[in-house]
Amino acid sequence: MRSVEVVEPYTLRVWFTDDTEQIIYLKPVLAGELYGPLLDIELFNRVAIDPEVRTLVWPNGADFDPATLA
Repeated sequence: MRSVEVVEPYTLRVWFTDDTEQIIYLKPVLAGELYGPLLDIELFNRVAIDPEVRTLVWPNGADFDPATLA
């Protein structure tokens, strides 16, 4: 993953290192102890890319493996 942008509530545009991009709507999977807190839109919007493993991460420790997003 190269970069990420929030484009709508719970929706991210992700650019990958192979120059492709994907729009990903994550609200359907935001449940449970780890991902449920991301329903707080302010927390969701604090998404970042971990510089070491190149995956989406949030301040509460939630992350998504890039292989599941491509």
